[in-house]
Amino acid sequence: MTDEIRDADGCEDFESLEESGLHDELPDSTGAEDAADDTADDTAETDPVTDEEAPSEETDDGEPEIPEEDPAEEKLREANDKYMRLFAEFDNFRKRTAKEKSETYQDAVAKTLLSLLPAVDSFELAMKSPCTDDAYRSGIEKIYNQMTDLLKKLGLEEIPALNEPFDPKVHNAIRQVEDENFGESTVCEVYQKGYRLGDRIVRCAMVSVAN
Repeated sequence: MTDEIRDADGCEDFESLEESGLHDELPDSTGAEDAADDTADDTAETDPVTDEEAPSEETDDGEPEIPEEDPAEEKLREANDKYMRLFAEFDNFRKRTAKEKSETYQDAVAKTLLSLLPAVDSFELAMKSPCTDDAYRSGIEKIYNQMTDLLKKLGLEEIPALNEPFDPKVHNAIRQVEDENFGESTVCEVYQKGYRLGDRIVRCAMVSVAN
């Protein structure tokens, strides 16, 4: 027999293992369990963090960092603001131009009508004058009616005066008379008719006013 005594299973005797020091080199079951626990902890620590659990980026002063604006979005916003300002300016220009055009047209019409009114006054005086020629009188009346119809189409209106309360805005009083047949401050006679074009006074009526 050899110096080392082996048991029936072919394993070395426990005492021989202790003497040879091989017993200390065998792995401890407790140590294996601790190593498995350490591996599980490392795995748990390396699990990926979801978006909800991820901490938000903060600046040095502790405030959340504001993401920088996309240059394309900034250019689009600036172009939109510029367009809106340009649109508003053009709309104001269009309205102002339309108003000026309307006022210029009304001024031109008013001046033209004012220059024609003396001719209308002359026709009215001619029709009031006695005339024995019926054909001549009929011709004067036709011309007068044509002129007044044309003036009405252009928007000219006669300002009411006779028996109306005196209004300094539309009546030009050149005489004041005592007449019991009329009320106080009432137009009792019209020397020259007055006309208006819409809200514009083309010519005031020349009148006499009773006390």
